[in-house]
Amino acid sequence: MLSFIRIFNLTIFIIFTAFYSYQIYYVLLALSKKSKNLYASKNHKYAVVIAARNESAVIGQLINSIKKQNYPDELLDIYVVADNCTDNTAEVAKNAGAYIFERFNKHLIGKGYALDYAFKNILNLNKGYEAYFVFDADNLLDENYVGEMNKVFDNGYKIITSYRNSKNYDTNWLSAGYSLWFLREAKYLNNPRMILNTGCAISGTGFLVSDDIIRKNKGWKHHLLTEDIEFTIDNAIRGEKIGYCGNAVVYDEQPYKFKQSWNQRLRWAKGFYQVFAKYGLDLIKAIFTKKSFYCYDMFVTIMPALFLTLVSVAVNLAVFLAGLISIDTYPWLMEETLGAILLSVLNSYMVLFVLGLITTVTEWKKINAPKVKKIKYMFSFPVFIFTYLPISIAALLKFKKIEWQPITHSIAKTIEELKF
Repeated sequence: MLSFIRIFNLTIFIIFTAFYSYQIYYVLLALSKKSKNLYASKNHKYAVVIAARNESAVIGQLINSIKKQNYPDELLDIYVVADNCTDNTAEVAKNAGAYIFERFNKHLIGKGYALDYAFKNILNLNKGYEAYFVFDADNLLDENYVGEMNKVFDNGYKIITSYRNSKNYDTNWLSAGYSLWFLREAKYLNNPRMILNTGCAISGTGFLVSDDIIRKNKGWKHHLLTEDIEFTIDNAIRGEKIGYCGNAVVYDEQPYKFKQSWNQRLRWAKGFYQVFAKYGLDLIKAIFTKKSFYCYDMFVTIMPALFLTLVSVAVNLAVFLAGLISIDTYPWLMEETLGAILLSVLNSYMVLFVLGLITTVTEWKKINAPKVKKIKYMFSFPVFIFTYLPISIAALLKFKKIEWQPITHSIAKTIEELKF
């Protein structure tokens, strides 16, 4: 029994390494090479689309940061879809300078449906927009955001994601955990993907999509619980590369209450299962038939870690229970089994700590937090990732329908307060 669990854990580690070893190269590439500078031959006409539900506390600051862009005002319009709001979000957004669509639908709930409603209304206006920015209401933009994204769009990319920073990194270990993960995703995943000219991944907010794609899709057709991942995977299968602009910085508010974090990540985990169920077979086919590394990268993003972790937890728990039942007959078994499990946890902690350490060190000046907290939250980052384990299990076993739930945003900072 003991030799089995040691061999099993080693096998899981080897499989993990086989799937994810290319990301070590990503890190080395990001540390050693810079993205090439891109230039725009013209300024394009854009619309900003914001889906908001009861966001009166923060949406005014987002619109103000858009109004302050170093980009021609006449080429940038702002649209807010006030989705099932019970507060004065629409009024606040209108007073700040946005065009408003109000939507009331208690059956089709979620950001994807709100975006679809907004896009269909905008398309009917025929104002000649070439692409659309998508933001969440709690976001803030660096003043050069649109200009930098315009450079990448002008170079032929139809979908572009950006550098995702945080408004409230220093609130607690939860907000810091989210923030470090998104910083790592930008710097050490999307950045090297862009350098290698493979496809990137959309992560929730702060992205651009061309009018061509919106019209081809007849609006926003992605309505699973993680519409951003669904959008990414769908485009990867179709061969549409997503670009990345590291000079375009968007700030957003991260959850800092555990219940909110649990509910949000429960939706994410369930959404990953949904995306894999819907697109997994086509994604795997594309890896081999199209010889697409992009599709392999996206396959690894949505499934192997989750699946291997769940299998590992199940087997280790079963062996632990077997040792507990036979503790009188084989007292050494429990001690040896616990040792093997603890060693596996320690190895995982160290890998995650190194990822957090590298990200913190290289992005140090971009993290809006006191030095002590930057250091402290490197150590809590692996714990934050570990909390995905019970969440992923709950999402797999939960029979009650998991639905999109709004996250309350209350960090009403201005973009000027994030400059330091």
